[in-house]
Amino acid sequence: MLGEFEYLLITAAAGLGENAYGASIREEIESTTGRKCSIGALYTTIDRLEKKGLLMTWMGEATAERGGRAKRMVRVTPKGVQEGKDFYDVVMRVSRGASWVVNRSGGIL
Repeated sequence: MLGEFEYLLITAAAGLGENAYGASIREEIESTTGRKCSIGALYTTIDRLEKKGLLMTWMGEATAERGGRAKRMVRVTPKGVQEGKDFYDVVMRVSRGASWVVNRSGGIL
């Protein structure tokens, strides 16, 4: 099963689609969660997820706005999509009945 940060990274990459690369994924995670994401943690996790077959990466074209440096592009594999869906399903199942989700009369808070 994925960890929380792995899930966030896979979900951000999937949402960014063809625009998924290190900096854009980091920005998406930080803006969505309100938490800082170190570049070291990001790339360590990308490497780990790639070794597990959940992501694939390749070097994109060099761009002038990056001083001629290439971007490390990221794509979620079908296996990564399934792992992301499985994690989401587990979180939804375990959340059912939590006191902060449903009040005593059965209505949503």
